[in-house]
Amino acid sequence: MIVRRITIVTNRRPTTPNLNDELQWLGNSLGLLGERDRDKSCFRIFIELLKAIKATGGLTSDQLSDKLALTRATVVHHLNSLQERGIVLHQGNQYIMREHQLTNLVDDIKRDMERALSDMKKAAEELDRILEL
Repeated sequence: MIVRRITIVTNRRPTTPNLNDELQWLGNSLGLLGERDRDKSCFRIFIELLKAIKATGGLTSDQLSDKLALTRATVVHHLNSLQERGIVLHQGNQYIMREHQLTNLVDDIKRDMERALSDMKKAAEELDRILEL
């Protein structure tokens, strides 16, 4: 069974967006800009993997560590988090984005959420029946 941790943060979209503002808004909405991650390592890894879509398709944890001047342990920690969220896949020795377009990534996450909510509703209905609520 695949376990996904879906994080969606609602926040106000920039009113006069530019590329950087839009990427930060999307990253924040996906929960990539947590308070504990002061240097935005997870978001920076996400951006590097986005850039890699056109260039190489994917990157190794060592390549990400070198490009971002982060320890390999930090990179692997965030890559595991991105995999758990269904944003990144591990293929061979490389990490790649789940989708090659952000719109497709958002659609996939939406389907993941809808499946999870549907399962939760079925369980709630069953519990209501058992508990006679």
